[in-house]
Amino acid sequence: MSTPLVGIIMGSDSDLAVMKLAGDMLEEFDVPFELTVVSAHRTPLRMVQYAVEAADRGMKVIIAGAGGAAHLPGMVASLTSLPVIGVPIKSSNSIDGWDSILSILQMPGGVPVATMALNGGKNAGIFAGSIIGAFDPKVKGKIAEYKKALEQEVLQKVDRLKSEGWGNEFDK
Repeated sequence: MSTPLVGIIMGSDSDLAVMKLAGDMLEEFDVPFELTVVSAHRTPLRMVQYAVEAADRGMKVIIAGAGGAAHLPGMVASLTSLPVIGVPIKSSNSIDGWDSILSILQMPGGVPVATMALNGGKNAGIFAGSIIGAFDPKVKGKIAEYKKALEQEVLQKVDRLKSEGWGNEFDK
């Protein structure tokens, strides 16, 4: 197995359904990753060790997902020079996810976290792949193929609408 370039961490295994989407995207782009639970509140020493050692272990990006108070992404970002992508998660103890979004989004100057949408694991994986792709032509090509497929998907929908009589001047 290749050395993981992306670390996917989450505050609890209840976040797995969202965070697995990041891994699914990284698999599609052939970017090696690891996935584990690292709680900022229940395992703070594990969190510190993970963040401090990540770069030395070959990581290039960390994706950190958390619900509720969602301290994990920001705390990890404070301990590493690697880019950190935060994924706010709507959890059972969440206020419709707003607490998670604001906890990750409102970082103080000097400790940036790239914040995805609520439950945005998929976009976190794509964004991490894009970061890796900036330095790896094979990954960059896979990202380009993925985006081209998205374009084709939309154009097929336009054609279907036109065939159903819903076209407009723009679509001619």
